[in-house]
Amino acid sequence: MIGLIGGMSWASTVEYYRLANMLVAERLGGFHSARMVVASVDFADIERYQIEGRWDEAGELLAEQARSLEDAGADLVLIGANTMHKVAPAVAAAVRIPLLHVADAVAAATKRAGIDTVGLLGTAYTMEQDFISGPLRAAGLTVLTPEANDRVEVHRVIYGELVKGEVHDPSRLFHQQVIARLVERGAQGIVLGCTELELLIGPADSAVPLFPTARLHVEAAVEAALADVGE
Repeated sequence: MIGLIGGMSWASTVEYYRLANMLVAERLGGFHSARMVVASVDFADIERYQIEGRWDEAGELLAEQARSLEDAGADLVLIGANTMHKVAPAVAAAVRIPLLHVADAVAAATKRAGIDTVGLLGTAYTMEQDFISGPLRAAGLTVLTPEANDRVEVHRVIYGELVKGEVHDPSRLFHQQVIARLVERGAQGIVLGCTELELLIGPADSAVPLFPTARLHVEAAVEAALADVGE
């Protein structure tokens, strides 16, 4: 059973749930769907902790959710947001079941693709701190981030639009331009390091391969969950 800490935001949690069920159905066929339990937090609480730098409290909140998932029978746990992987160590320490880290899923995908330099898009926290880029670099990747002005606007689009489920064409065009600038600097692939970005950006928006973190994260979870299930 997959345990998901969701609600960060609800828009990406819907995508996690959809992808998990779709992938299980593809793998097992028939009427199969994902065995999954979701703990959905109030994103207003999380966003306030982020702005105020109260990461320890955010970690305690997510750790509590992880324990509730374990108690509900989950065999593994996912944090359904890139930014909140900043508190992944606190969450992992709170439970006996494994935490599947999103950066591990991304690193494995880039390795399969033979790519060693990626551009990273996400919230300002994700682009400017090392809780995602650090593990990617440790896996041997060179990680590029947008210039300062671009980072500001990427962050604004995520929090001002995408977390509310809003998708606007001008924002898509802007991200296409940011991606093009990263490619000019040497990016061989683009990591969509915010789960909501997959609502806005698709393969047609990039000249190089995209690495959509929500999908890769769910694929890793489904693979682990079905590891002992025969074809």
